[in-house]
Amino acid sequence: MLIIKSLLLQCGVGLLLVTGCQLRADERPNGGLPLTQSIAAKPAVVAAAIPDSLALTPLPVLPGVPDTLRRAIRQLHTALGPAAAALRPEVLEQACVGYLTLHPTGRIERAGLLAVADMDLPSTTPRLWVLDLRKGQVLHRSLVAHGEGSGKLRATRFSNLEESACTSLGFYRTAGTYDGIHGYSRRIEGLDKGQNANAFDRYVVLHAADYASPKYIRQHGRLGYSRGCPALPPEQYKEIIASVRVGSMLLLSGPGLASRWLDGAAAGRRFSRHGWK
Repeated sequence: MLIIKSLLLQCGVGLLLVTGCQLRADERPNGGLPLTQSIAAKPAVVAAAIPDSLALTPLPVLPGVPDTLRRAIRQLHTALGPAAAALRPEVLEQACVGYLTLHPTGRIERAGLLAVADMDLPSTTPRLWVLDLRKGQVLHRSLVAHGEGSGKLRATRFSNLEESACTSLGFYRTAGTYDGIHGYSRRIEGLDKGQNANAFDRYVVLHAADYASPKYIRQHGRLGYSRGCPALPPEQYKEIIASVRVGSMLLLSGPGLASRWLDGAAAGRRFSRHGWK
């Protein structure tokens, strides 16, 4: 009997590793129980008990950012044009400061490109941008889903825990691609200890999902939920995943983001020597 239970447990854990966050919120085994409950009989993570609102969370000014870099970021925002109108300047500043701080460490190998998602925006808003910093161009803008544990229309809770089904905030390095249950997908590695360092082990990846599409919004008034993955529209995912090749930077920004890479002074020094290279 003990041997049988052990085999069943191993199979369950194997299923979790294969699927990771990639089960749809409405496609669960065991009569609709979350996967974590079906394996370990643990209570589901409940999103923060506050009503959805369209009022965005104010972002504090990053300390230590020199005026020359702030002006350059404002000029970049203007150059990006209408496609970046909904990209808040404060979030763009976070992404640029993180990129400039990370790049010289060798953690980010691809120069001049970054992807940033403002997860404080409602899921009905295209809130992911892929940017060419040197050309001042928006390469892609798309919808992106948040985790089931993070909220409904708005993401109000973020977690690094394995069974949270939450989105994890912070800076990521893009890794290799593979063919999964959603087809062409890309692994991502969390670079912020305590905020997203478990992302790779949780199998948080970039992948396509039918619940991350305009059609789903028309039917349900919001996007569906992932198990923590930044899931992308089926119409755009291939181009987006291909553009953020291995070694690119991704920022998932949201309320409560704290990162060692938001070092304004270090970013200013890097920019004064090399610009966006």
